[in-house]
Amino acid sequence: MYIKSSYFKISMTPWVTRLIIANGIIFVLSRINPAVVDNLILVPAFIASRPWTAVTYMFLHAGFGHIFFNMLALFFFGPRLEMVLGGTRFLSLYFISGIMGAGLSFFFTPNTAILGASGAVYGVMFGFAHYWPKELLYVWGVFPVQARWLVATMTALSLLGGFGMGGEGIAHFAHLGGFVGGFLYLRWADSTSHAAQYQRKMDVTVAGEADFAKWAKIDREKLHVVNREELDRIRTKIGSDGVTSLTPQERAFMDRFSTIE
Repeated sequence: MYIKSSYFKISMTPWVTRLIIANGIIFVLSRINPAVVDNLILVPAFIASRPWTAVTYMFLHAGFGHIFFNMLALFFFGPRLEMVLGGTRFLSLYFISGIMGAGLSFFFTPNTAILGASGAVYGVMFGFAHYWPKELLYVWGVFPVQARWLVATMTALSLLGGFGMGGEGIAHFAHLGGFVGGFLYLRWADSTSHAAQYQRKMDVTVAGEADFAKWAKIDREKLHVVNREELDRIRTKIGSDGVTSLTPQERAFMDRFSTIE
């Protein structure tokens, strides 16, 4: 399936370039020496004794058409995603998606030999649809479809194929694993991004300021002497460590006495 987009003014990025070159080199070597395939191909049932194959299978391809379309998809979808995620996170997404493809294959097709970058590339495609869901893509350069619907359709086709309603010789569960890996990794990446951390910090700061303003109105003189001592202790703690240092019990104490008129 050839895809183009109204956006694509492609500027190659470092890791996309390196991945394409690495795939090309391994493809040539595998044509020259078939033993390369024997050593790097993944058979999920044997992954315990050949753990490296969960990674190396991504660099093998069955033929020119196989590698051409995988690298074409990486060429189209990868650079923009790498520019957003950064090199380290893009590479993590790529390999986690591919490894998840190996993992899903272990449970559903353990005795089937698997090769190809499709699982990793499907994770990249999911990442593209995640950040630009309404980006208009053209299948075969003709049929327009939004990125999110393209990924949803390919997921459905992989599900159907995986359960016996698709073409033979296609690692459907490796494709599905790529989508799953991409989804899980991006959930984590988004939650730990600088933007998310900043937003959480702002939420805490706003809540802390509101609480502090409310607790500042507590009239110490109206409290029992024991409660005054606890109030003084907590206020000292706030002064030294901030509002967010309080335990749930300390916050409850302050909230209880802030309602006393």
